Amino acid sequence: MVKYKQYFQEMLTQNKELFDSFGKIHSRYVLDPKIHQEEFNKKGEEVLDVIRKYENRLCRQTEGSVWGKFSTTLAEKFQAEVKSYFPKIDCVGLTTEEAFNIKKINLD
Repeated sequence: MVKYKQYFQEMLTQNKELFDSFGKIHSRYVLDPKIHQEEFNKKGEEVLDVIRKYENRLCRQTEGSVWGKFSTTLAEKFQAEVKSYFPKIDCVGLTTEEAFNIKKINLD
C-alpha cells in the first residue's frame, strides 16, 4: 500500500469515533446544507485539525529528504483520498446567509 493511503487508513482507525460521527453529519449535510451547516462546521473544524496533523506528519518525512520536491504532490494525493471519503470537506467553514434584499422606496 502506498504511504499516503497508509497514513489515511491510520488516521481513520486512530480517530474512528470522530470520523464516524463526522460521516453521519456529512451525509446529512449533503442532503440539506442549509439546515446542517452550523453542525457541519463545528465538527468539521475538529476533523480538519486531525487531517492537517496527519498530512504534516506524512509530508514531514519527504520534505527533509532528497524527495522534498515531491511533498506537494504527496499532500495533494492525501487530500484527494480525504475528498474521496468526504466530498464536501471543502465546505467546512462556509457561512450561509439569507439573500440581500433592498427595500423599495415609494416616492409618492
